[in-house]
Amino acid sequence: MKKTLLLIAFISSLFISCAQKQPNIVVLFVDDLGWADLGYRNPLFETPNIDQLAKDGMDFQRAYIASPSCSPSRASMLTGKEPVRFQMVRHIIENENKLGYMDGENNMWVKDPVQMPSINHLPLEEITYAERLKEFGYYNKFIGKWHSGIEAYHPIHQGFDAQYGTGNHGHPKSYYPPFFVHGNPLKEIKEDYLTDVLSDEAERFISEYEKDEPFMLNLWYYNVHGPHIGRKDLIEKYKAKGMEAKYANYGAMVEAMDESVGRVRAALEEKGIADNTVILFTSDQGGYFTNFPLRGKKNGGYTLNEGGARVPFMVYYPGVTKPGTHCETPIQTLDVYSTLLEIASGKDQKDQQVNGVSLMPLLKGDDISKRDLYFLRSYEDQYAAIIDGDWKLIKYHSGNVQLYNVKEDIGEVSNLVFVHPKRTKELKARLEAWEKEAVPEF
Repeated sequence: MKKTLLLIAFISSLFISCAQKQPNIVVLFVDDLGWADLGYRNPLFETPNIDQLAKDGMDFQRAYIASPSCSPSRASMLTGKEPVRFQMVRHIIENENKLGYMDGENNMWVKDPVQMPSINHLPLEEITYAERLKEFGYYNKFIGKWHSGIEAYHPIHQGFDAQYGTGNHGHPKSYYPPFFVHGNPLKEIKEDYLTDVLSDEAERFISEYEKDEPFMLNLWYYNVHGPHIGRKDLIEKYKAKGMEAKYANYGAMVEAMDESVGRVRAALEEKGIADNTVILFTSDQGGYFTNFPLRGKKNGGYTLNEGGARVPFMVYYPGVTKPGTHCETPIQTLDVYSTLLEIASGKDQKDQQVNGVSLMPLLKGDDISKRDLYFLRSYEDQYAAIIDGDWKLIKYHSGNVQLYNVKEDIGEVSNLVFVHPKRTKELKARLEAWEKEAVPEF
């Protein structure tokens, strides 16, 4: 009887040990995928794998980018900081052109009304979630688009143990080889579609991973950023839906990326680690095309409107997230930093330099403390915003102010500045106080 009890205790300890094992983490980050560009929100697109991921985990309905643009969105997610705090308010430029030029370490934007400088790399002194996860014993792999600095600032210098398909480019010149004009990190590829090439590497990494420590895999797609070149076998399907050629190519790009999500999940299943792997899926800013019913998109002067700043965001954490749940709490992608640290450590991380918070309470079905969300980008007249629950105020350099209740008016049709003058005054004052504290002098 005593031996039986000892055996039961031993088996129980093994079970507890397995249950408490640090989960693997997969971060899937898409470029320019609009909030409305998913099959369950827009039947023109076919995204069964992403739709299933949303059903399996928690789908955040109001996730935002603190500075919706390629480089700042990446830097803020990696660091948990509002990117204006280290003066990254625009995307990094590779070469000077008619829109932007270099001024020392900073790039300048010709049409920026205030000529605010923007740093052209993610500073090495900034702490990334990859660097912190290494402290908790994680092996970190990076695949795909970086756009956070040249070689000296690449992922392998920012906490990642290995990288693949990573160059200095904001986007490829083509999604078929040769992918890049210069500095091509995938010059050995002769015929395959870029998204499939990155997916092949993700599958290989998962299937061959044999280290004792858990892994964190970042698969950051170049899709669906322009040039809009769809995978050839998918384009006709979208033309048949009545889409013109450019939009049909975009639909094909979205579906190719969705297939990749399915391939990653299948690889995790085949490896036998799907039940101990957290998957986080999101996008770096709103879509290039229409984002109906949202107003605005990635460019055109209205990027801080919902269509440019609100993005898809879902988390599947086996045993923690309840399938099919929606979260209406406004969050920002800079919350990813603290969330990943809590997942890795099992404890709430209180890193003093971060502006985000852990989303673990929400993932468990609880609440987080009420807070304001702040936005800033320096390209055009529209430049800053604040979200307080359902309320959103947007500022322009020219003095224009807009106030919306985005719960009741998701399309931001009715400017309520004169309907709610007191609320307008309060939000404007809080936004200006944040600007004074967060925006560096230049």
